[in-house]
Amino acid sequence: MSELLENAAARKAILKEMILKLHQGDTADAVRSRLIQTLGSVPYAEVVEVEQELMNEGLPREEILKLCDLHSQAMKGALDLSSAKPIPPGHPVHTFIEENRALSWEIGEAEKVAATLSTLDDGSEASDLMMSLRRHLHALTDVDKHYRRKENLLFPYLESRGIEGPPTVMWGKDDEIRSLMKDALAVFETTDTFTVGEAKIVFESLFSPLFSAISEMIYKEEHILFPMCMDTLNDSEWMAIADQSLEIGFCLYDPTIQWKPEGVTLKEKEQTGEPADRVRLPSGSMTPGELTAILNTIPFDLTFVDAEDTVRYFTQGRERIFDRNRAILGRKVQLCHPPSSVHIVERILSDFKAGREDQASFWIELKGKFIMIQYFALRDEPGNYLGTLEVSQDLTSRRALTGERRLLKYGDPEGSSL
Repeated sequence: MSELLENAAARKAILKEMILKLHQGDTADAVRSRLIQTLGSVPYAEVVEVEQELMNEGLPREEILKLCDLHSQAMKGALDLSSAKPIPPGHPVHTFIEENRALSWEIGEAEKVAATLSTLDDGSEASDLMMSLRRHLHALTDVDKHYRRKENLLFPYLESRGIEGPPTVMWGKDDEIRSLMKDALAVFETTDTFTVGEAKIVFESLFSPLFSAISEMIYKEEHILFPMCMDTLNDSEWMAIADQSLEIGFCLYDPTIQWKPEGVTLKEKEQTGEPADRVRLPSGSMTPGELTAILNTIPFDLTFVDAEDTVRYFTQGRERIFDRNRAILGRKVQLCHPPSSVHIVERILSDFKAGREDQASFWIELKGKFIMIQYFALRDEPGNYLGTLEVSQDLTSRRALTGERRLLKYGDPEGSSL
């Protein structure tokens, strides 16, 4: 048995077998008992590896997603965190964990309200208690920022290392929680008056499943995801995550300590190892070919005029609203307009340069089409004028849209989507 416990491949084989038992109908309690009896404990990293292997071997993502909570319930008491790295104050994982503490507190307070409900007669008034639950529920909506940082900042680094299965499954569970949250909030859209009996039904059918799902996610994050991420990501990557976290925001917690890893500078952090021909921007990078394709695919025309009023660039989409050719490049924008409208162009540029205005919009009927033309002042971070962007759009079909389109249908929308 000791040789078995020291052999990672053998442990993972047993763990995989037991997870498959869950999928065959065994209970989490039964599997957990056999797991502890056979292996004693399981390193957290091996759980991730096994789930990834099961997906690689063809176990459907939907099947793993459906039984994900059973997986974590079966692992409770069996996961070995003794080798987990310490988490420095201010580190992104430290922030995630502090947010989890705040989420758990809100859930605990809501459950206290539910405990009070359970002591009351079903026919009595419970609106005040339900309003208290509503306040905790609204606080818990902040969890979306926690999940978005996890999904959009953390998961890409795991996927770049071939760890795709667990993030995909966890994102699916996040979406389930969002759906439960939406259903719970909908209760208050039509009424704010509840009897105790009604409140008990609402709590048991909507609130309790939501609270359980959030609590299960907290367990999965802190016992599997975060320790594994601490082992996998380097300080440069964590620094990038920390820098970008402010763009999304934090959940019920405002970090007070700024984490600064030793030996990691901004310059080092920004080195991506990407090919030299990529156009690097603050929010990502593209090859010139990719950037050209993006700009020529967006459903409107763009023209860029620099700070000296010189036309420097225009998109070349399939359908053009106004004629453009490369002969205008390097030409003063005033010369690209008829004399009757030059004074308007001059006024817009003057107001943009002086900082008096940042946007001007026009819309016209042209050959049976409804055209929107907008001008935007471009400025750098200190506010210096860089030039003007002209955006022209044919809004004819979009102007006619009504109702909703929720089913897949290719092509540009025309008229009512009902």
